[in-house]
Amino acid sequence: MMKFQLKPLTLALLAAAIGTGAFAQTAPLAPKPATPATERANAAVRAAMAMNDKQDFDDATRGKLAELSDPVVKDANGRTVFDTRRYDFIKGGAPATVNPSLWREQALNAQAGFYKVADGIYQIRGYDMANMTLVETPNGWIVIDTLFTAEMARAGLKLAMDTLKSTKPVVAVIYTHSHVDHFGGVRGVVDEADVRSGKVKLIAPEGFMDHAIAENVLAGNAMSRRGNYMFGISLPAGDKGSVGTGLGVALSEGAPGLIPPNVIVKKTGEELVVDGVRMQFQMAQGSEAPSEFMVYFPDRKALCLSEVVTKLMHNVYTIRGAKVRDALGWSKYINETLDLYPGAEVAFASHHWPTWDNARIHDYLANQRDLYRFIHDRALHLANQGLVMDELGNQTFVPKALAADASTHGYYGTLSHNLRAVYNYYLGYYDANPATLHRLPPADSAKRYVAAMGGEAAVIATGRKAFADGDYRWTAELMNHAVFADPGNAEARALQADALEQLGYQAESAPWRNAYLMGAYELRNGTQKMITNTVTPDTVRGMTNELLFDFLALRLDHTKTDGAKAAIQMEFTDSHETWALELSNSVLNNTKGRVLNNPDLKLTLTRPAFLAMLLQGKKLPELQQAGMVKVEGDPKALGAIVANVVTFDPTFNIVTP
Repeated sequence: MMKFQLKPLTLALLAAAIGTGAFAQTAPLAPKPATPATERANAAVRAAMAMNDKQDFDDATRGKLAELSDPVVKDANGRTVFDTRRYDFIKGGAPATVNPSLWREQALNAQAGFYKVADGIYQIRGYDMANMTLVETPNGWIVIDTLFTAEMARAGLKLAMDTLKSTKPVVAVIYTHSHVDHFGGVRGVVDEADVRSGKVKLIAPEGFMDHAIAENVLAGNAMSRRGNYMFGISLPAGDKGSVGTGLGVALSEGAPGLIPPNVIVKKTGEELVVDGVRMQFQMAQGSEAPSEFMVYFPDRKALCLSEVVTKLMHNVYTIRGAKVRDALGWSKYINETLDLYPGAEVAFASHHWPTWDNARIHDYLANQRDLYRFIHDRALHLANQGLVMDELGNQTFVPKALAADASTHGYYGTLSHNLRAVYNYYLGYYDANPATLHRLPPADSAKRYVAAMGGEAAVIATGRKAFADGDYRWTAELMNHAVFADPGNAEARALQADALEQLGYQAESAPWRNAYLMGAYELRNGTQKMITNTVTPDTVRGMTNELLFDFLALRLDHTKTDGAKAAIQMEFTDSHETWALELSNSVLNNTKGRVLNNPDLKLTLTRPAFLAMLLQGKKLPELQQAGMVKVEGDPKALGAIVANVVTFDPTFNIVTP
């Protein structure tokens, strides 16, 4: 009897990479009020705001038809998925603890309900971080993007159908791009069997499945943890906590799903007709997402901008972590849009509110185009004069017309990080200074800095003076050294938390605010253990064999597999794929099509059998007995790999060593 068991791939790690979770909480320490320095900083922002409030609020509320009758949406187990009342506090003028510009943006995002955009086009907004759009056809509905969870998508669709008194079915779904907040709710609007049969068209850009799954898997655990900071997952909503994400209010809580598309769009200019509705596509690969397109409805003069153009400055680099985006290419896509669809009378996107009127759409697109072109050109203009990444991150110049346009403000991305991102895109993170070629690790460096400054008491004293002066960035830098030198120093932790909190209160970017306040929260209350609640087999089932093998490989404990060797042949009878897995030099190589001469182990199996091992922890003897796997050779070869697979900690430290 074979005595080893293949451990599950711990879906929690995969799910957390693209989903949300909750934190187990004890009574947290209360946040503090805004300091006089923060009050002055935010008052200065309020005084300088020259943005047209009325037009945006008119657009954000235009066409409202209904809202959810029950403000709380729950899943089948009675757990709250979304509470529409969470951001009801965002009314009136901004409190001292919130940047007034960000407060204004989130007041617009909080306009929740079911809206008419144009004849036959509707949107559900404010019930998730993203929007869901409905386009009416003679015999049904086309759904563009499906929110984050099935529960919210189902509730949104029901609201729409009840309001319009429609009983027509969904005949097509469009995934505009490969980010989970736009496809995770698909099982709430269509049945997978209808997609597989072709009854429902599921349309996506080329490369969608690869990017929808791969972007967040290989670095998934790190990205998930960082995402908790970016989206402020454990922060309570309120004027001293989360005010939203900038892109919208908040992600719904639940398990995102994924149904593979059955129609793939590959080139700009491609046209599809679904139940009599014409759609023209513009590819925007590698802009806001690696797989993305925009959609034009020529008979309705309606332009879906996906997430290429939104009502803010987006991320060229996102603080959750992802590959840096191409700002120049992004700008050129928008420039192309101006030429492709000059007759558009309404433009809507996967976030925020629409823009009406041809002239206003042109100006909106032109400013967005110029924004990303400016970021690109400005960064390289300065880099070519010798400025390095951190110097770029402190540049503040923005052309006057862009500064006056709210839709170019950094409510999500920031000028600081986007300029750095362009530098990194072309030049990498190294600043060419040999002193930074091989920096000391943070904890070691911190101890030496603290000692050089005269010890912990001296550093804290300097930090307290900086805090009293309202110099919170310097306070945070000093206290970061103090905390990393001695994480048990309660005084240093408290002062660091206070400084981060004030920086959060002043931040115009919602992700920056969330990150600062999350740091303050964890310094005061400790790192909270995450309760993962987004286990989604859809994600793993959608992974290619190669990606599954790659993910398994990076989880090996390289110190424990040093010197070990194993050669495993895997034959998939259903897909007719041959894979060679070879363990040597602490790495697990995988090669499609390679036939090993004398493998230690040969497994003949189906993809479902492989997934049963990965997802359910099924043992080889069990699968062999069921006739699902044929085993030839020594199972210990696989056991030597599996025994050294590491389960990553989803709540590793960030603000402490």
